[in-house]
Amino acid sequence: MQPKAVSLSKFNSDITQMRVLMLAVLTLVFMLVQPLSALAQQSSLAPLAEKISPSVVNITTSTVVSRPTGPQGIVPEGSPFEDFFRDRGGDGDSPRRSSALGSGFVISEDGYVVTNNHVIEGADEILIEFFNGDELKAEVIGTDPNTDIALLKVEADAPLPFVSFGDSDVARVGDWVIAMGNPLGQGFSVSAGIVSARNRALSGTYDDYIQTDAAINRGNSGGPLFNMDGDVIGVNTAILSPNGGSIGIGFSMASNVVTRVIDQLKEFGETRRGWLGVRIQDLTDDLAESMGLESTAGALVTDVPEGPARDAGMEAGDVIVSFAGKEVADTRGLVRRVGNSPVGETVRVTVLREGKSKVLKVTLGRREEAEGAVPAVAQAPDEEEEPVATEMLGLTLTMLTDELREELGIGTDMSGLAVTDVDEASEAFEKGLRAGDVITEAGQQKVGTVAELQERVEAAQEAGRKSLLLLVRRAGDPRFVALSLAE
Repeated sequence: MQPKAVSLSKFNSDITQMRVLMLAVLTLVFMLVQPLSALAQQSSLAPLAEKISPSVVNITTSTVVSRPTGPQGIVPEGSPFEDFFRDRGGDGDSPRRSSALGSGFVISEDGYVVTNNHVIEGADEILIEFFNGDELKAEVIGTDPNTDIALLKVEADAPLPFVSFGDSDVARVGDWVIAMGNPLGQGFSVSAGIVSARNRALSGTYDDYIQTDAAINRGNSGGPLFNMDGDVIGVNTAILSPNGGSIGIGFSMASNVVTRVIDQLKEFGETRRGWLGVRIQDLTDDLAESMGLESTAGALVTDVPEGPARDAGMEAGDVIVSFAGKEVADTRGLVRRVGNSPVGETVRVTVLREGKSKVLKVTLGRREEAEGAVPAVAQAPDEEEEPVATEMLGLTLTMLTDELREELGIGTDMSGLAVTDVDEASEAFEKGLRAGDVITEAGQQKVGTVAELQERVEAAQEAGRKSLLLLVRRAGDPRFVALSLAE
């Protein structure tokens, strides 16, 4: 009987342990279900809307016009990005006052307000209406047409409710968002949706839009796009629509772009973007192959006018692969990175030149001061030879003469070969070369005669290259083209 008693005791012990284990599992499941159940019950966005609504404002601008006007803004009438503008007044051509409607939001208790530049552009008077019905006149602190952002200021007797910017870089496709504003002049309105896409580019150099299906209509321009924490991750700017109404494709300028602009407008009243001083283009597979590169990552320098990059020793044909310690994927990324860098800062720029890596130290200038400057190209002319037309690579080429220079509008400081005809069945025609283009470099070396071009072709073939890299100028504007060397 003794062994049977021992077995029964062990059995009872095992049962007890199993009960304890099951109880622990049930307790854990209960602890996990509770927050999920609570989250499911918070289906209403009302608490969040009530929290952030006081910081959102309606904006009415007033302008004296001498004749009837239609929709105005940074885009032409009929564009899918046209915003909502509305005229008020009598008929006739006599001067009258025109009103426009938009949205905005307060970012500080002392009265700074953010909106779109096209909402207030050209306005004689700007009136801000708050959620509680109060109205205040606003003054313009600064604007940035490049990102379509404007910073306003109102003077209030008491601290104003405001919202903060969030980090737009952490917003994921599929995250919930709320758009608020003054659609179609109907007053405060809230719409909800998700982040549909990231890093959209429309037409600007510094574009970084968040695409959303939250309803955005005319009059929402300048209003905020909120995440579920109540932080602003975008400024509602444009819609894509065939009929002028929301079809679920709206665009908000990302907050990480906006905050940099706002900081500069607040400090200087204008933007101060870094300037490298180069013309660039994206690398393609054939361009990379012709240069002996393994990747298309980077920005290919087509021209280096007088400026910071030239002072640092950069040359046409260099491929910028790193800027300030960060890799460069393409031209768009480089332009944004340079523009976001402080004026006067010295940065390390890594370039690939003839297959070798080279680090240059460039002291950035200011883009706003450089815009409109005419690029300088200092190239010594080769000695004149009797012009002879030669057919190569699908092109009919001849040396530059005084008559050709005058006809093409180019100076004596440019040497090269003029394209007088292009075989329409050739790769050259397919890649956009046309009569009137001037080839100034081949294989990243200057060419001024047909003989020099032939030498570059032979050198590329001996090196095992499948294509030859040409630097082509049209009306002074340079670009690289790679043409196949296959027979």
